[in-house]
Amino acid sequence: MASTTPSQPQQINVADLDLQQLSDVRRQLEEELNHLTNSFAQLKQAQAKFKSCIENVREIKPQNKGTTILVPLTNSLYVPGHLSDAENVIVDVGTGYYVKKSRAQATKYYETKVEYIRTNLDTLQETIQKKQENMSYLINVMQAKLQQSQTQPTKV
Repeated sequence: MASTTPSQPQQINVADLDLQQLSDVRRQLEEELNHLTNSFAQLKQAQAKFKSCIENVREIKPQNKGTTILVPLTNSLYVPGHLSDAENVIVDVGTGYYVKKSRAQATKYYETKVEYIRTNLDTLQETIQKKQENMSYLINVMQAKLQQSQTQPTKV
């Protein structure tokens, strides 16, 4: 009769693996660490972008109504424009959708995004730390196995 519980990943003691297998595990860990580190950097950039949005919303004040401003069309292209509504802003909510929000709502929206990313960054940082500890342990095991193989006399 088949088991109805899902199978758990099997844990293997790395000390029981040979050098080739340890090398494969090390390569996999390095790839995971690179991916996680890149993801961390991308999240940091997104967080900085949202923080910048908060600052930009705070710069819009009722006394600035009617002034000439530079409107970003892309990251490097700005066109002149007039600030006609200093109470509301257009917020990019993703996938090409924009929503009109009050300055307070926009600030709250961006602060929520920054906080969400912060919690993800914290979780990701913990994961990276664990992977680095695993990598360190793996390297120690590999070095011990190399030393052990070099000290053992070859059998004739």
